[in-house]
Amino acid sequence: MQRVSSFLRDAGAEARIEEFAAGTPTAQAAAEAVGCELDQIVKSLVLICDGRPVVALVPGDRRGDPEKVARAVGADEGRVAKADEVTRATGFEPGAVAPFPLPAVREVLLERTLLRHGLVWVGAGSPKHMAGLSPAELGRLARAKPADVVTDYHSTISKER
Repeated sequence: MQRVSSFLRDAGAEARIEEFAAGTPTAQAAAEAVGCELDQIVKSLVLICDGRPVVALVPGDRRGDPEKVARAVGADEGRVAKADEVTRATGFEPGAVAPFPLPAVREVLLERTLLRHGLVWVGAGSPKHMAGLSPAELGRLARAKPADVVTDYHSTISKER
């Protein structure tokens, strides 16, 4: 959390960090703790695309699509990173990945649907801390490129049946 706080301060970011004693282990728990809609929670998903780490920032109510992420960064294939790969690439433990600072990650993608909100909430480097900021500020700080990186709703629904 200190790393994220220092980064935000040094970047002159318009963001606020809040601590939640009960923690925010899931997107749903984070939305309840913050008091916002599930799609305002931003999950920082780490994927490995052609051997390199990529972070996809997706709404809490959606699932990241490894194939779309891979295509967006010009890779042939993408997969969800293993726990040790997440830590190595981001310096954060799985479940506490913040979207910044990520010195070992060269490509960050921001799901376009997040841009419709005035405020979104991201992990702030610990399971108990969240940072609230505008999607534009998130994009600037994370050096993120807007992209379509989530599974389509209809394909998610048909897979569950």
